[in-house]
Amino acid sequence: MTSTFLPDKRTGRDAGLPPPATDRSRSRARRRALNWLTAVGFQLPALVLFMGLVLLPMLFALYAAFFRWGGFGMPSEYIGGENFTRLLQDDVFLGDLWRCLVLVVLSLLVQLPFALAMAVLLNQRMRGRAVYRMLFFAPYVLSEAITGILFGMIFAPDDGFADQVLGKVGLDGLGGEWFADPSTVMATLFLVMTWKYFGFHMMLYLAGLQAVPRELTEAALIDGAGPWQRFRNVTLPLLAPTLRISVFLSVIGAIQLFDLVWVTTAGGPDHHSETMAVTMFQYGFKRYQVGYASAVSVVMFGISLVFALAYQRFVLRRDLEGATTTMRGDGK
Repeated sequence: MTSTFLPDKRTGRDAGLPPPATDRSRSRARRRALNWLTAVGFQLPALVLFMGLVLLPMLFALYAAFFRWGGFGMPSEYIGGENFTRLLQDDVFLGDLWRCLVLVVLSLLVQLPFALAMAVLLNQRMRGRAVYRMLFFAPYVLSEAITGILFGMIFAPDDGFADQVLGKVGLDGLGGEWFADPSTVMATLFLVMTWKYFGFHMMLYLAGLQAVPRELTEAALIDGAGPWQRFRNVTLPLLAPTLRISVFLSVIGAIQLFDLVWVTTAGGPDHHSETMAVTMFQYGFKRYQVGYASAVSVVMFGISLVFALAYQRFVLRRDLEGATTTMRGDGK
């Protein structure tokens, strides 16, 4: 018994035979090219904005850091690394580095543990916990400018709300100049930072706690584990990825802190609350030493980049393993 294949009028091949391998490879190549063009089409607007608003200004700041430039016209007075040498001899900038380190340490030792404790508390079944969550998260919704103005009035010397409350309860001796006193300005500023940002980290921890399987904690309870043992041996290890992200965001935020400081103290008194970002703004937009301000921005970016790469390499490595996906254009 024989079978006869009729030729396809469009291709000239027998209709019952599969297409040659060359046609299949061409079809896959066309699909890959179409997928690539589609991806480029979707990403091109974002890439243009990123290059125009982020990448090019960064490269220009690096270029301007090697010039003595007042910000008008194009940089022309090349001075090499003099701006960076000046940074290492600038007591204000060295103080900025020290204050940045202080804020990072205080955030890791005070702000984040406090946020974690509140998250664990509000993860329990209790009356009105949704209201408490909203109240604790509400400060983060406020802008830094509003927060700075608010606490500027609260901690105003003598007639501020804080001094009035302390006076009414007989603790007027604890009141003071708050932001105006070099010995208390950093503590007061950190108090405002904690009030502003701890709600954000608390919500991160609450989201992580919601992902902890209840069966594990119930099994530990059946085995006789106490509350601290359940938290330390069950909850905390499963919350570790969220904690690592929270620490990363807290450190980067402390390095780049600007608006809250600028509104409350503008770096005063006598530079005792100044940060690297405030120093950059002062030199760039107040003193018109844009070349030196660019050097400050380059150093600040370098510190953030080194920390981010090191943190990703040594801390987030396990969290990032297997987190990437690939797009295949062969339809499989």
